[in-house]
Amino acid sequence: MIAMNTALEGIQRAETGFNRAAANIATPTPSESMPSDVVDLLQSRNDFEANLRVIEVSDQMTQSTLSLLA
Repeated sequence: MIAMNTALEGIQRAETGFNRAAANIATPTPSESMPSDVVDLLQSRNDFEANLRVIEVSDQMTQSTLSLLA
């Protein structure tokens, strides 16, 4: 359960970072920070995917444990 809670918090942080970077990219005035914003956007996506994988593995481990106990 701790892994799942940590992963959920990580997903929330990734979403916040993604939204911030996307908002910066979507501004009508060009910015010198655009390359950095694109990197932040990609990093947020990678963070989201990694945390999602933690949830999937945690769920598989829980199912395996319950199968052993049954």
